[in-house]
Amino acid sequence: MAQVVADRRDVDFVLHEQLKVENLSRHERFADFGRKTIDLVVSEARNLAIKELLSCQKEADEQGCTFENGTVTVPQSFHRVYELFRQGEWIAMCDDPKWGGQGMPSTVALAANNYFNGANYPFMLHNILSHGAGKLVECFGTDKQKELFLKKMYTGIWGGSMLLTEPEAGSDLGLLTTKAVKNDDGTYSIVGNKIFISSGENDLVENIIHPVLARIEGAPKGTAGISLFLVPKIRVNDDGSLGEFNDVVCTGIEEKMGIHGSPTCSMALGGKGLCRGTLLGKENRGMSAMFVMMNEARLHVGMQGFSCASASYLNALNYARQRVQGKSLTATTKDAPSVPLISHPDIRRILLTMKSYSEGMRSTLFYVGLLEDMVRISDSEEDQRKYQGLIDVLIPVAKGYITDRAFEMCSHGVQVFGGYGFTKEYPQEQLLRDCKITQIYEGTNGIQAMDLLGRKLSLNKGQSFKDLLDEVGKTIDTARQIKELEQIVLSLEKTVLQLKQVAQTLGEALGSENILNAYANAHPFLDVTGDVIMAWMLLWRAVVAVQKIEDKPKKKDLEFYDGQLKSARFFINTVLPVTKGKMDAILFSDTAVVDISEAAFGGK
Repeated sequence: MAQVVADRRDVDFVLHEQLKVENLSRHERFADFGRKTIDLVVSEARNLAIKELLSCQKEADEQGCTFENGTVTVPQSFHRVYELFRQGEWIAMCDDPKWGGQGMPSTVALAANNYFNGANYPFMLHNILSHGAGKLVECFGTDKQKELFLKKMYTGIWGGSMLLTEPEAGSDLGLLTTKAVKNDDGTYSIVGNKIFISSGENDLVENIIHPVLARIEGAPKGTAGISLFLVPKIRVNDDGSLGEFNDVVCTGIEEKMGIHGSPTCSMALGGKGLCRGTLLGKENRGMSAMFVMMNEARLHVGMQGFSCASASYLNALNYARQRVQGKSLTATTKDAPSVPLISHPDIRRILLTMKSYSEGMRSTLFYVGLLEDMVRISDSEEDQRKYQGLIDVLIPVAKGYITDRAFEMCSHGVQVFGGYGFTKEYPQEQLLRDCKITQIYEGTNGIQAMDLLGRKLSLNKGQSFKDLLDEVGKTIDTARQIKELEQIVLSLEKTVLQLKQVAQTLGEALGSENILNAYANAHPFLDVTGDVIMAWMLLWRAVVAVQKIEDKPKKKDLEFYDGQLKSARFFINTVLPVTKGKMDAILFSDTAVVDISEAAFGGK
């Protein structure tokens, strides 16, 4: 049977053969998550995704969301799916069962989310925002706030969003103007306007809890004076019952190129002077609270983009196997039969490109999840710092690089379908449209590149970036002993050495008069770093595959493992030479980007 959304064999390979995630069950925290339980979780997620979420993907895209008199109506089919999702306790997979979570490893939750997001990620946006808002309550809320809000958010009875962006304060949140004035009862009166708020208003839940960034009257300017507040759509009484409407009004929703099933709202707070919120965390510490959640949010966005690419690849693969078109290029007679698209070299090139990136992206995302799990179970503070440092360095790659490549893969997915890919008869065009926003929200990929260069390269005095390359080196050392991998190991090793040179050169430029030119190369640096991570993951997979082939597996498994070797060989031999050229360009450091005057861009 043809795979859809995500390749189960590959998901299992990463979890059990590459990362050996069941080893986490040796620790008390994850004792219940042996291989049998992990496989059951993934199977249940896959069934729900394919039978329910995927079945309403197209309908929800066409129906979209509607706005009338402050009320937002989501696609009708989402209501049934949301109830199934909520009953399955999928919203807070990794969180404490005390608050409605399942307590599972992040790595396993990412495998489930691969299916959920690939099947219908506009639907998933409703749940991701609810969880993110709940996580802020869990991390920074008072006992009373947790008691009133957390379980209802984690179990999906109430929804959540995040009210950050304003018309004049997009990525630069220091410019926000939303105000908070303290009242005698300890609450705050909130007044302001927010835009681009995913699920800021919807009819899936009876109440929506909004974490809101605002500036307390008299607070410092810039990000140093921003506080975080918990603002429910409907006020919550001390006994947990719903009270009065809280003067939080949706004033409209955006018309977008994609994610039509997810409402992107404009929100007005305190238009009648009746919006009340409670401080979440400490005064003037709102930005630091949000940054605590940033890794999780950006990893989720990377999963969204990758899941679109994963689904697009399998759609393209299945179509290429079925669609008969044109004769074989080696045909010698006029009456030779036509062959499936997958027989044609250029289609095979596209499919192998999609396959190798899809596999490398899945391994990277799941690996970050494993690092998060290791932080949770490690007894050594030194190990915890190391794992967290690796996570911090990889997040710009997991969000920025992966969503850049995912959009390209979705474009390839349209191309394989030819003219049909450009029509709404097939899902490829929707996956391409939906994927685009992942390069933009939760910090544009330009910001991810600046984060990697400006903050993560020097994190812990450069040790975390060094630790990452050391991990790559361990795989290279293992692969060097395998004859079948000698050539690609040598190529990757040379590329890693050049990446170290590039990193050192850019790091030095950041502390010099060439800082602007260094940042002009931030995105190319993200690209080449991401390429090296992809090559590392694919080589790691190939090492595992060679070891498995030695055990003389069944034919189907043998073909799968051989596919791992071909993916690694293809990527390292065809992509890494381009990567080396990109690094040459960075090292040459042409200054045209900085030197060109504004007028010289033309347009006037």
